[in-house]
Amino acid sequence: MPVSYRDIAADLRQQISEGRYLPGDKLPMLTELQEQYGAGYQTVRSAITLLEQEGLVVAVRRRGTIVRERPEKTRITRSRQVYRDEIGYFFDQAAQPWVALEAPVIHWGVIPVDLSGLMGLDKGAEVLIRDRVMGDPETREPKQLATSYLPVHIARDIRLAETNTGPEDIYDRLEEMGHRPLRWSEGVSARMPSPEEAEALNLPADVGVPLLRVVRVAAGPDGTVVELNDTRMSAEEFEIGYSIRRHASARLADDDGEPDDNH
Repeated sequence: MPVSYRDIAADLRQQISEGRYLPGDKLPMLTELQEQYGAGYQTVRSAITLLEQEGLVVAVRRRGTIVRERPEKTRITRSRQVYRDEIGYFFDQAAQPWVALEAPVIHWGVIPVDLSGLMGLDKGAEVLIRDRVMGDPETREPKQLATSYLPVHIARDIRLAETNTGPEDIYDRLEEMGHRPLRWSEGVSARMPSPEEAEALNLPADVGVPLLRVVRVAAGPDGTVVELNDTRMSAEEFEIGYSIRRHASARLADDDGEPDDNH
């Protein structure tokens, strides 16, 4: 049975995973791969294209196909807590030093279809949209895109449509309206970036780097959603981490309720 491009890609992928090809190493030339796998040119070319799409290799002019260097991941620990400092609220301590790298882009628009249900809004409903690029204040390197969506009946009544919403944080403004205390919930997923998102985050244009997506909903005591925040960052640079605690159903027979360092 002739070897397929998927078979070739799988073998090369495994060699990269096992460190037989390290970042910066050059893969064999296409003619060498043809001979190695007994495959035609197009089959080998398709295998390399697949690895390029996965972000494992990159074609470098006059050098060939190079194993791509990828950044060491930063773990964002979601401790299921909301924090506060002199600037405002934040939801993971890794992001505390980050600031808005430019003034927020604020406009009225339509809620994305995949978010309308989470907000309890009809498809096509009007919302206030606040887009921010957050990043390192010293290097000015972008780290995440944060977009807030606010229902029109709430956002028109306060200063959230202005660039400067006043001292402190938009959550303060919402609680001042009577939505106190706010409660938050969130979900984590991934998707490929749009060209605009890839450019804003300085993602490589020649490989497919997915976005890590955290969608957080803020609701008042009655369950009314007053804001939805859609945060996107490079899934190649960041990962979500959290601690795991032993549930009562998994407690040891001699467990007194205190943490057990041996388990």
